[in-house]
Amino acid sequence: MENMLKPGDIAQATIKSGIKKANLSALKMLLLGIFAGIFIGFGAHADIVATQTLGKTVDVGLAKLIGASVFPVGLMLVVMAGAELFTGNNLMSLAVLDKKITFKGMLRNWIIVYIGNFIGSILLAWILSKSGLYKSDMATKAIAIAKGKVELTFLSAFIRAILCNIVVVLAVWFSTASKFVTGKILAIWFPIMMFVLSGFEHCVANMFFIPMGKFAGANFTWTEMWNNLIPVTIGNIIGGAVLVPIVYYICYIKEDKLKKSKAV
Repeated sequence: MENMLKPGDIAQATIKSGIKKANLSALKMLLLGIFAGIFIGFGAHADIVATQTLGKTVDVGLAKLIGASVFPVGLMLVVMAGAELFTGNNLMSLAVLDKKITFKGMLRNWIIVYIGNFIGSILLAWILSKSGLYKSDMATKAIAIAKGKVELTFLSAFIRAILCNIVVVLAVWFSTASKFVTGKILAIWFPIMMFVLSGFEHCVANMFFIPMGKFAGANFTWTEMWNNLIPVTIGNIIGGAVLVPIVYYICYIKEDKLKKSKAV
């Protein structure tokens, strides 16, 4: 038995997953979406804890690497413990391209899961703000991260978001290839570590980072949070629901169908 699925088999498994996701009840989508927001928030919180003072004492790149090394636990929990993550669910467009689900069914999932992710992320940020953990260096770090994200230009946030979700959906794709937990962990860890280290923008992570900074005392309005979330969400969709799925549909679904039709 092979330990890894081939790309064509990954594509078929991704389509089957998209069908299941489209047929979930609204309640399941919402609850599992809340869980995913919390899970990604756990990784983001660990990133803040790990890097709260490192930039003052070690090279900035090394400090980012240390923070990036703990962040991937969020997607590991989503994939293996079970949750619904908006950015990962962008791969559902592959099932739409293959006409296995409708665009409306995909959009229903995205909207409910996005709302769930937002609720889970901001809920965790609020709970942590009341925990007494975010004092001194922790608060300073959270505020700096949040302000940096809110102050990005639309174009910068948009481009970083496209790059981010190319990597995130590839991490999900990569993890689907493995039939073992250890393989899935490694498949997730390297790409997600890389996107955090690179400074790319992930809308669900930002649903935690920005409110956490606000709760810690950052001087910006709640409305300004959307200056980041809007371009980042659009960019994530382009990277994860358009670029990657279209290429893989052409290469591994459409081409295979053409070969089979010619063989008949």
